[in-house]
Amino acid sequence: METAEFLQTLDREGRLLAAAAAEAGTDAKVPTCPQWQVRDLLRHTGAVHRWAATLVAEGHTAPLPFDEGPDLDGTELVAWYRDSHRRLVDTLAAAPDDLECWTFHPAPCPSPLAFWTRRQAHETTVHRHDAEIARGGAASPIATDFATDGIDELLRGFHARPRSKVRTERPRVLRVRAVDGGAEGDADAVWTVRLSAEPPVASRDGSGEAEAELAGPADQLYLALWNRMPVPSVTGDRSLAALWREKSGI
Repeated sequence: METAEFLQTLDREGRLLAAAAAEAGTDAKVPTCPQWQVRDLLRHTGAVHRWAATLVAEGHTAPLPFDEGPDLDGTELVAWYRDSHRRLVDTLAAAPDDLECWTFHPAPCPSPLAFWTRRQAHETTVHRHDAEIARGGAASPIATDFATDGIDELLRGFHARPRSKVRTERPRVLRVRAVDGGAEGDADAVWTVRLSAEPPVASRDGSGEAEAELAGPADQLYLALWNRMPVPSVTGDRSLAALWREKSGI
């Protein structure tokens, strides 16, 4: 996907998130994040938006402190979130292609601008899903190509960082398969995740033997790997699926 496509997704998903939060009300529980109410979801996501916008707008080459957001609630909090989202979208739209700023994981990306647009599109989509689940009713769909990209970013980005807790005492191999996520005539998009006492190492291939496989349509697998729903299909050693569920929280 191109950076412009991620920006369009970010714009749309933030609008949907705000609309769902307003309908749900800030007191509503968020079933996909049991420790949160909608107010927590808005404060967190809005604060992430403002943090990212500042990094990009001011070209910081080192991380900034993270502020969890203001002590607002109700309609004022929803309005603050809308403003946070708009600030981020406008900042990314105005940023130069040769932007230099800090980024925080190694998933393949052509530039800091592409990194932040992609990262915030996925951040917002996952939390939009949270808001819609809190509201009740059907959640908005997630496009297959976007979901496939998000699986790749999660496996080869977030969990490549030293802070990943998905580790095993002895080497293990996990396969992840999006059954509709392939390109160029391939039906599936496949990753091999090698687990050990170090951070996971994921590659975009299906080579070698795996002890377990997590599989499903890309949109469902994307949400499952972010622990928003059960994994559609688990084959092989189910303890590796349990390990992912227990240790992959970010």
